[in-house]
Amino acid sequence: MGRTKEPGPVKLFMSLIFGDEDVLGQALEELRWAYGEMDFMSEPLPFHFTDYYTPEMGSPLFRHLVTFDHLIARASLPEIKQATNRLEEKLANDDCRRRINIDPGYLCLEHVILATTKAYTHRPYLRDGVYADLTLIYRNKSFGPLEWTYPDYGQNPIMGLFNQFRKEYAEKLKKKEPLSC
Repeated sequence: MGRTKEPGPVKLFMSLIFGDEDVLGQALEELRWAYGEMDFMSEPLPFHFTDYYTPEMGSPLFRHLVTFDHLIARASLPEIKQATNRLEEKLANDDCRRRINIDPGYLCLEHVILATTKAYTHRPYLRDGVYADLTLIYRNKSFGPLEWTYPDYGQNPIMGLFNQFRKEYAEKLKKKEPLSC
């Protein structure tokens, strides 16, 4: 019989899709206040794999990936998703149209998980209306996509970034840094 135990802490990241630099700055300030210092922010990556957000947010759109210095408990992902949804609403236009999309997730040695409010076959329910989207898995010394992985997550530079994040996360685990959130 296996013994139950809580899994170790994970690396919090967020994907921010935006078209307006001012709104991005406001979001980053709020996220820093809520989750602590960011230890990485990508260059703006053109977001052109889908036009899903264009009617609401306009174009051109860009994505930044940010990671946070402190590790978190996996179980905190649903409350983080709810908080980022509230932040999206706070930063919306007067007509309630989003100006930024914030998708939190976590990285561990085995995989990358995104939090979502949309159910689908590969998304197990967590709690409070939030599902876990298994986005990338680690095998053959690299993260790799699955058949349902969003197209941009399955290509460089994003997979390269997640491999870099994993390396830094593994080093942090060796130092046994304290958990936050």
